[in-house]
Amino acid sequence: MTSVQPPAPGRELSNPPSDGISNLRFSNHSDHLLVSSWDKSVRLYDASANALRGEFLHGGPVLDCCFHDDSSGFSASADHTVRRLVFSYNKEDILGRHDAPVRCVEYSYAAGQLITGSWDKTLKCWDPRGASGQDRTLVGTYPQPERVYSLSLVGNRLVVATAGRHVNVYDLRNMSQPEQRRESSLKYQTRCVRCYPNGTGYALSSVEGRVAMEFFDLSEASQAKKYAFKCHRKSEAGRDIVYPVNAIAFHPVYGTFATGGCDGFVNVWDGNNKKRLYQYSKYPTSIAALSFSRDGRLLAVASSYTYEEGDKAHEPDAIYVRSVNEIEVKPKPKVYPNPPA
Repeated sequence: MTSVQPPAPGRELSNPPSDGISNLRFSNHSDHLLVSSWDKSVRLYDASANALRGEFLHGGPVLDCCFHDDSSGFSASADHTVRRLVFSYNKEDILGRHDAPVRCVEYSYAAGQLITGSWDKTLKCWDPRGASGQDRTLVGTYPQPERVYSLSLVGNRLVVATAGRHVNVYDLRNMSQPEQRRESSLKYQTRCVRCYPNGTGYALSSVEGRVAMEFFDLSEASQAKKYAFKCHRKSEAGRDIVYPVNAIAFHPVYGTFATGGCDGFVNVWDGNNKKRLYQYSKYPTSIAALSFSRDGRLLAVASSYTYEEGDKAHEPDAIYVRSVNEIEVKPKPKVYPNPPA
């Protein structure tokens, strides 16, 4: 038998950021990839052509970014600003500000609004169609129980995960108060929250190698389906070594999802059947962010040290774009035993 070589980590993009990668996202319209970094930049790549198409520099590290349409996007910066970036004209403007670093940014196609979450313990909604300037674009400010760490949207639902393990669920059509106020079912700090593509719930990961699968419907039957599982950990000399789970990305076609951890591994899971489908060969350092392309045929992986062990020598920050094989992401049909004759 010939030995099967594990697949390569994917094609490495040229001209990567020069410091830690905070997030990366594929466009909903093409294979364009938007990348934010601690090097104060937001970069736009054509992932298929491996070409850098544009770059914007900010006054501080950029902690998140998202697309508006294929030729523009938004950024959240540690310099307290929320910016709109127009790639086609290479111009930017400040949409508004928070009172502390802006950690998360999400654009809602359903509401036509931009949502930002900050370490100033607020959520802000903006109307980017307004002219520039906070007085014209700010729709509302919504206090949160703690600093905002992660946001996710599905349809009109918004999930906000904060410090102190709080989780608030909003309906974007009525932001006056959360639809649900929850506490994470994991004991440790939340790292990432991502809504299921089918809109029924969300996955939430923690710094302690676990992911919780949650459901919005509060009926007993739905809540009975929730569970949590351990991942991104290893045993060494009888000790469990546990890694933060930094990233969750759902496959747009199959609803399966990938997780990325500080162990340098990307795992693919079938949440419905509670099974791991695939583990990619190890990346050079921590997985900081993950994103599937709109058709699920590409997976972008940020291999970028996240300083979980303090300042130390580490591999260079890199972005890999890998082709996704159906076998890695498609749920396997359940096999039922044959009934006795």
